[in-house]
Amino acid sequence: MRFERDPKGPLGEIFAPVAGFGVTFSSMFRPMVTEQYPFEKVPTQPRYHGRHQLNRYPDGLEKCIGCELCAWACPADAIFVQGGDNQPEEQYSPGERYGRVYQINYLRCIFCGLCIEACPTRALTMTNEYELAGPTREGLIYEKQDLLAPLADGMLAAPHPMVAGTEDDDYYRGDITGPTQDQVEWVRANRPDDASLAAVRPVAAAKGARQ
Repeated sequence: MRFERDPKGPLGEIFAPVAGFGVTFSSMFRPMVTEQYPFEKVPTQPRYHGRHQLNRYPDGLEKCIGCELCAWACPADAIFVQGGDNQPEEQYSPGERYGRVYQINYLRCIFCGLCIEACPTRALTMTNEYELAGPTREGLIYEKQDLLAPLADGMLAAPHPMVAGTEDDDYYRGDITGPTQDQVEWVRANRPDDASLAAVRPVAAAKGARQ
């Protein structure tokens, strides 16, 4: 079945040659708006795709497990991840693995958000920060320390053991609400000068802890 265009009336025939300039003509007489950036910054939308962030659990352990799914999902090949094995004396994340090396090349990143969709532990999210310009190419390759979320109030800096009696599934379910006294004592014994000890707030054992 073939559809034909509706025939134009007399006025349509007259204005047909300039009909394509309708949007141009309607915009010519509107007042111009000049953004005063960077002196006046307009807030972004809540779901804006800005700089990435590697998140932590409430006790301070990192959520990234070094699985590299974000790197595989990236269509611009902007992410490089190299996993490492957790050790009893160096436990950075729940379970066996953690992200030892994590890089995002913002010269390549297209801010599509596919990486955060691929992350199984919600370790990688995107913030509202959009000011990413820099004078050098090297400065736009963000390393793990640039992407890792700062310690929130009450958290204990990694590495330190998991909450006693828990497994990584307890972390994934959200049963961990903060560092316990045992974790605090471990850090105090192994890193007595750790700055996070001054503000840490221990909590009771997690509800998922196994006695």
